Amino acid sequence: MTGPLVPFREVVLKVHSRCDLACDHCYIYEHADQSWRTRPKSISDEAISWTARRLAEHASEHALDSMSVILHGGEPLLAGPARLRRVCEELTSALNGIAELDLRIHTNGVQLSPRYLDLFDEFGVKVGISLDGDRTANDRHRVFANGRSSHPLVLRAVELLRQDRYRHLDLGLLCTIDIRNDPVEVFDALAELDPPQVDFLLPHATWDEPPLRPDGSPTAYADWLLAVFDRWAEQGQKVPVRLFSSVLSTLSGGPSLTESLGLAPTDLVVIETDGQLEQVDSLKSAYEGAAATGFDVFSHSFDDVAAHPGVRARQLGLAGVSETCRACPVVRSCGGGLYTHRYRSSNGFDNPSVYCTDLATLVRAVEERATASIGSRAVAEPAELAEAGQDLNRTLLAALHAGIGERGHAYWDQAWELAAEAEGTERGAGALDEVLGHPYTRTWLLDAQRAPEDPAHGARAAGRLAASVAAAAVLARLELTVPVPFDDGRLFLPTLGEVRIGEPGERGRALVRAAGEGFEVGREGSAGATRVAAIGEEAADWSPLRLVGGDGGPGFVLDDLDPYRDCFDAPVASRLTPHEAAAWGVRLVSAWELLRRKVPEQAAEAARALVTLTPLATGPTRAGGHGYGALGLGVDGGDDELALALLRGFRRTKFLALVDVTDLYAADGEWEHRTPWSQKSLPFSRLLSDTFERVGTGLFEPRFLDGIREALDMIEAAPELTVDGARAVAGLRKELAGSTHGTSGEEKPRDRFRARSRVAGRRTDD
Repeated sequence: MTGPLVPFREVVLKVHSRCDLACDHCYIYEHADQSWRTRPKSISDEAISWTARRLAEHASEHALDSMSVILHGGEPLLAGPARLRRVCEELTSALNGIAELDLRIHTNGVQLSPRYLDLFDEFGVKVGISLDGDRTANDRHRVFANGRSSHPLVLRAVELLRQDRYRHLDLGLLCTIDIRNDPVEVFDALAELDPPQVDFLLPHATWDEPPLRPDGSPTAYADWLLAVFDRWAEQGQKVPVRLFSSVLSTLSGGPSLTESLGLAPTDLVVIETDGQLEQVDSLKSAYEGAAATGFDVFSHSFDDVAAHPGVRARQLGLAGVSETCRACPVVRSCGGGLYTHRYRSSNGFDNPSVYCTDLATLVRAVEERATASIGSRAVAEPAELAEAGQDLNRTLLAALHAGIGERGHAYWDQAWELAAEAEGTERGAGALDEVLGHPYTRTWLLDAQRAPEDPAHGARAAGRLAASVAAAAVLARLELTVPVPFDDGRLFLPTLGEVRIGEPGERGRALVRAAGEGFEVGREGSAGATRVAAIGEEAADWSPLRLVGGDGGPGFVLDDLDPYRDCFDAPVASRLTPHEAAAWGVRLVSAWELLRRKVPEQAAEAARALVTLTPLATGPTRAGGHGYGALGLGVDGGDDELALALLRGFRRTKFLALVDVTDLYAADGEWEHRTPWSQKSLPFSRLLSDTFERVGTGLFEPRFLDGIREALDMIEAAPELTVDGARAVAGLRKELAGSTHGTSGEEKPRDRFRARSRVAGRRTDD
């Protein structure tokens, strides 16, 4: 197996191998592996010391910033306070100065008392308690050997943990599902205890020992969980449920939040009471010795375990699931299910989960129920897309401030304070929003993020921030003097234009302040000043940004000055002469009239979204690499060519803007897809972006619609598609349905879940 070792960040430490309950669904005592019978009851001092040593060794070698250790059993509280104190002391001491230690304990709660909780408070040990619901549900399995109920004692433990002095230690409740229990009653009983989280666990099962299904339903566990989901949603999702949060996260393109779902590689190792190093504990449900590695803490490192074939098989992500799972559209969310649940004696773990149908049903139903609540409004509402882009700029600016401002950069700090002063007025806040919303602000912010610790980079970033504040002060006519660095004798004010303040090669700082309908700019420390009478009128020392278009159509800013406009995959042109700019504007009006006639809805949306056009030295129209609302335009070609180029550029820049603010796809590159129009193999991101563009241009020029419906079918069946990606595809189908170009009959509503059940493509390495 190839690829680097995945270091362990989570260690399950068995501190006691026996239990005080006789749960008949326990994988340790009731399933295939009975190795607990030969292990010491309590972990030894030697095993504790070697464990601490291995933790420190592993964290140091892999430069881990934190490691989590879960004290487990059997029932870990049976180890007693003295033994648990020894464990906490040694582990804390070993990792001191190397990595942060996150200590946790999972207990049935029967033995929990203030004596234990005071110890846990001392070492910051978080506590998770197993509870299967109300008394009837809990006592179906979690009883003492004589059949006595454990429920009152567990409730007492939960109430103890909820006390103010211990509540910060509360991890929440773990509930193993039994479909014979009423799902709503189980959830209500757990939610009533106000835990910080509830974790529902599928009972361990394999293809050889399948789960209980009293009525034979292949979706019994999904149906049970969906009843809980609906109750959870009805109550406002007040109690976090990790299983549901994980599905919602992966549907939106985020990570899995639990080992039992998703494609994240395993980073967990188990240490038994005798010091044996093992794989994840649930493997004991598969067969005798399934979790064994042959290693121990006394003679082997954690890296030895990480290189074990069984561990490596669970670190392969998508490559580690069965062929059936790789072709399934919900594999990013379910991840093939828990590794243990894939086992069949005839072929090992190369199978879908024994809960496969349940998991697929659950994921699809959660997606269907939650799409409206978890999707970004930017996908369906153009105005929201612009607002989301503005929010992203603000977020990037705050991150840049943390990177540069905290290093005490004087110019940055001064500009930041002036920005805060400008934002303190209604006019100033609006003007600052306008300047920071300019498409090339994003280019600047991303450029500055690359090396905020570099003094030269910091100075350049501070200069742009100061220039942005100065532009806002001028636009809002604020009584604010803003120092702005200038270079090569020129000073550019974003959204306004360029002032010539000195000779070529000269550098320094200028003072900018609003004056009448324009502004004044003078060198710092000099009495003289250049006065710009009106910001839109060209003067000897002032080159404003110009407007093109209009004449019944939209007007755009012709930006051929901004130093950050060079963000296209073609070189930008130098400043156009007045004659060139005027000719460009005439061509633009003619091209826009073509768009308005042939694709009026797209033309109207583009008119609202596009604010800036930048001339390119050569080549066709290009979408900007960053901010929404800018296009790079070639200066040659006829009206038809320019109209199509404008439309293509708008579609590209809109797609890029969507990708900036939400996840339309995930796991890009894991599969390849053949495009219907070229038969080339492409990653999903390229297939989706090309399809997005071709739908728009095809409504203008029907030849681009060839293969579009096949491409949309392929996209909808792809595992990479997220909730927002699916909503974007639905929007593309709606566009097609409203067009008479290139369609063959009425576009019928599609069952997206059925469409996505088909094989989406093939993996790159198949």
